[in-house]
Amino acid sequence: MPDHLDHTPPPLPRTAQPAPRRRGGFGRFLRGVGRGLNLIRLVFLNVFFFGFLALFALVMYIGSRGNTIDDQTVLVLAPEGALVEQYSADAFSRAVAKLSGDGVKQVQVRDLVRAIDAAAADPKVSCIVLRPDKMEAGGFASLREVGAALDRFRASGKHVLVWASNLEQGQYYLAAHADKIYLDPQGGVIATGLANYRLFYKDLLDRLGVQVHLFRVGQFKSAAEPFILDHASPESKEADAFWLGGLWGTWIDEIAKLRHIDPAALRSDIDGLAERVRDAKGNLADLAVQEKLVDGLATEQDFVKMLRDDGVPAGKKDQGFRQVDLAGYLTVKGLNNIDLLQTGPSVTVVVAEGEITGGKQAQGTIGGDSTAALIRAARNDRRTHALVLRVNSPGGEVYAAEQIRREVELTREAGIPVIVSMGDVAASGGYWISMNANRIYAEPNTITGSIGIFGMFFTVPDTLAKIGVKSDGVSTGPLAGAFDMSRPLDPKVGVLIQSIIDKGYRDFVGNVAKARGKDFASIDAIAQGRVWTGEQALQRGLVDKMGNLDDAIRDAAEEAKLGKDFHVRYAEKPMGAFERFMASVGDSGEARVAMSMGLRLPAWVAMLPKLAPEFALFRTAEAGKPNVYAYCFCSPR
Repeated sequence: MPDHLDHTPPPLPRTAQPAPRRRGGFGRFLRGVGRGLNLIRLVFLNVFFFGFLALFALVMYIGSRGNTIDDQTVLVLAPEGALVEQYSADAFSRAVAKLSGDGVKQVQVRDLVRAIDAAAADPKVSCIVLRPDKMEAGGFASLREVGAALDRFRASGKHVLVWASNLEQGQYYLAAHADKIYLDPQGGVIATGLANYRLFYKDLLDRLGVQVHLFRVGQFKSAAEPFILDHASPESKEADAFWLGGLWGTWIDEIAKLRHIDPAALRSDIDGLAERVRDAKGNLADLAVQEKLVDGLATEQDFVKMLRDDGVPAGKKDQGFRQVDLAGYLTVKGLNNIDLLQTGPSVTVVVAEGEITGGKQAQGTIGGDSTAALIRAARNDRRTHALVLRVNSPGGEVYAAEQIRREVELTREAGIPVIVSMGDVAASGGYWISMNANRIYAEPNTITGSIGIFGMFFTVPDTLAKIGVKSDGVSTGPLAGAFDMSRPLDPKVGVLIQSIIDKGYRDFVGNVAKARGKDFASIDAIAQGRVWTGEQALQRGLVDKMGNLDDAIRDAAEEAKLGKDFHVRYAEKPMGAFERFMASVGDSGEARVAMSMGLRLPAWVAMLPKLAPEFALFRTAEAGKPNVYAYCFCSPR
C-alpha cells in the first residue's frame, strides 16, 4: 500500500487542452473600429502637429523678411527699472510677464551697449534719443559703461539727444553724455550728493532680550555694526567718508567735463541747492538751464516737433517720428541670440552678480555650486580660449566665495587666462572671487576692497525669560549643545568662533598677498575691511587697470593670442521650473485680479529690503551654526 494517495489529476493530453474562446463577429467588429479610430487619431494629431510647426515656421519666415527698419530711424532708448549684468528671471518668464502687460523692470547693460555700438555702424539709424527718467540708476560703473558706448556713437558722427521729465543724479550721469539735453518745463534736475546711512537695531534687540555675539577681523569691517551699536562707529564713518568722497569727486569731475562747467562752481551749486531753488522761486527747470545742466526746455510734443523740423520722418500711427525701441532693435539686428550662434574660438564671459550664497542659486544671485559649475563648464568647453569673470557683488558666504575662487585658479592652471571685470561693486566676497585672475579691471567709481570677514551668533535666553520660558538639561561635555540659541553663549564657544574668524582673515589676506605678488603686511595694511573706489584700489595695488568690460574682453583675447577673429559668449544656466514659477508669481492671474480690486501691498513694503539690507544675511543662515561672511554694505544712496 502506498504511504499516501496523490489526488492531483494527471495532465490532459495536448489534444484535450481547452481551446481559447473565439470572439464573436460583433466583438471583431468593435475591435476593428477601435483600431481604425486610433489610427485616425494618430494621423490627425501628426498632421495637426506638423502642420502647426510648418505654419509657425512660415509665419516666422515672413516676419523675418519684414524684420527691418527704414532709413533715418531714431533708436529710442528708454530703459525702465534697474541696470543689471544679468536678468534675475529667464527668457520664458520675461516673455510671459511682457505678454501679460507687466514686463520685468530690468535692463541688461550688455544689451544697451550692444545696441548702441550696432547703431553707430548702422546707416539706417540717424540718431539716438535717450529717455533715462524711468531708469533706476544704482551703480555708477554700469552707467559709465553705457556712457562710454554713447561717446563711441557720437564719435561716429551721429547725435545723441535726451528728453526727460525729471532727472536725478544717477540718471543725469548718463544723460550728460548726450549732445543736447532737453527738460520738461515742469521738471528739474536734482543732484544732492552721495550718502550711506543705515538703520541700527541694538536698542530694539536689547528690549527684546536678544544677545548678539559678533566676531570679526578688520578695524573697518562695519557690516554687522547695526546689531551691536546704536550709531555708526568712528572707523566706519572715516572709511565711508573716504570712498564716498572719491565717488562724488569722480561724478563732479566727469559731469563738469562733459557739460563744460567749472568743477568748483558745479560743486558749489549742488551744495547750495536749497538756496538757489528758493531764489529761483522753486522753478527747477529754469534753474537747470541757468546752471548749464540742460540745453533747453521743451514739452514732449515740442521735442517731437524739433525732431520733425530737423528732418526725421513721421512714424507709424501713435508715433510722432520714425523710431525703434531697444527690444525691437535687438531683434532686428539679431543681437538677442548672438551667443547661441557662435561656434569658433571665444572669450567666455561668466557673470557673477548679486549676493554670494551656498549651493545652487538662480540668476541674479551667486551660488557657490552654481557659479563654480558655470566656470568649470566654460573651462571644459573647447570653444573657450579665455575667460572673463564679470563681478558685481558685495560678497556673502565665505565658503561659497572660496568654491568660486578655486575654479578661477583651476582655470588658469588649465592654461586659460582669466580676466576680471569689476562692475558697480566687487567688495569683500566679491573681491575674494576676483583675486586670482591674471588681471583685474575696475572703473574709477567701482566699489571694491573691504577685505575682512565676520560671523554672528544670536542667543535668546533673556527673550524667552520675558515670556516665562527657561531652558535646562544636561550634556555630555562642556561644548555639547553650545550652539543652542536658547542658552547663553559659553565663553569657550566665543574663543572657538573667533579663532575660526581669525583664520579666515589670515587666509583672505594671505591669498590676496600671494595673488598680487605682495607680502602679508602690505595687504593687511590696506585690508582691515576698508572700502575703496576703483581708482583708490588701483593706487593701492588691489586692481591692475582702469577699464570697462570691453577692455577686459580685449585683454583676455590678447592674452589667449586670439587676434581679432574671436567671439564673445556668455555662459548662463537657465532657471528651473520652480524658479521660473517663483519669478513669475507677481504676474499670475490671481495677482492681477487682486490688484484690480485694489488689494495691493503698501508701497513702503517694497522699500523695506533697501532700508534694512542687513537682514538679507539671514536668508541662507543655518540655525545652530556659526555663519561666516565676507560682505560689504557699501551702496550709496
